[in-house]
Amino acid sequence: MPQMMPMEWTLLYITFMLTFLMFNIMNYFSQSPSSQSKMKEPINIHKTNWKW
Repeated sequence: MPQMMPMEWTLLYITFMLTFLMFNIMNYFSQSPSSQSKMKEPINIHKTNWKW
């Protein structure tokens, strides 16, 4: 099997990297942001008095 030239390996690497990046970018931007709920639940703080 003949070996590929280094330039062909570089182009192959660049092609796969660009495909991978485009796929990730498209997946990232295809999701719509979820709306935040306007009702916020109060944080319950329980103070504990330690009696020794």
